[in-house]
Amino acid sequence: MTELGKVAVLAGGFSAEREVSLRSGDAVLKGLLEEGVDAHFYDTAEQSLLQLPELGFRRAFIALHGRGGEDGHTQAVLSALQVPYTGSGVMACALAMDKARTKYLWTGMGLPTAASQVVNREQSKTLDYAALLKKLGGKVMVKPSQEGSSVGMAQASDVTVLAQAVTDAARYDDDVLIEQWLPGEEYTVAILGEEALPTIRVRTPHEFYDYAAKYEDNTTEYLCPAGLSEEAEQEVRELALKAFAAVGGSGWGRVDLKQDAQGAMQLLEVNTVPGMTVKSLVPMAAKQQGMSFAQLVVRILADTRE
Repeated sequence: MTELGKVAVLAGGFSAEREVSLRSGDAVLKGLLEEGVDAHFYDTAEQSLLQLPELGFRRAFIALHGRGGEDGHTQAVLSALQVPYTGSGVMACALAMDKARTKYLWTGMGLPTAASQVVNREQSKTLDYAALLKKLGGKVMVKPSQEGSSVGMAQASDVTVLAQAVTDAARYDDDVLIEQWLPGEEYTVAILGEEALPTIRVRTPHEFYDYAAKYEDNTTEYLCPAGLSEEAEQEVRELALKAFAAVGGSGWGRVDLKQDAQGAMQLLEVNTVPGMTVKSLVPMAAKQQGMSFAQLVVRILADTRE
């Protein structure tokens, strides 16, 4: 794989998802080395991106999650430095990182997503939480608009809990997304190039798929195949591709969905730099297609943006 040149695996960083990013970076590095790629771990909290060209790096595998790595900032710097990188471009990353604006886009395009309301820190001080809770069906999910890995998320079904959840989420982001609770099964679809990989069904005994369920517990179940009918599997993959394309996604990514009370799929969010840890979902879907982890990371790297 010498034709790929010297590769920087960008990981760590400064976001709330730093620890997960470090794990993703370690796994990606091992996979690339296994395939003979001249890959090197590069913690952006310790080394400036501006040093990449002078250190001889010819391309970058972005394994940075959250702010600074998944929101278009790193992509913009790499573009300016003319260092090819994995995944989506600046605009797509910035848009997908903002859950609220992604939902505005999907709604405008007629794609299914749960009813919601966005409030900022100032609005939250005078918000009529009782009216909002009633409007959204009596139970909601509260999310910082621009965080990942379930950081800052909480479930609420009474006014006091909702007000506290909004206050907590506002510590991470000025905009807080309050979304109607979806009681159905949760699914995720990995995107690789122009293809949607097999759907994964996520089951957890937790109230929702929170940080602990994703990275710490062994109680979460991942079903791949997801147990959908052939027709339903095809429909959810097509929906994921539409959702990904809507934000301008490219290269690779992941689209998360959940069923509503009627069993209809509702879009949750797009991840432009999904996790690549041992418990991550994109490698699981790729494995179902007969692709090893090492083959997957080389495939992603080979599709870098020039």
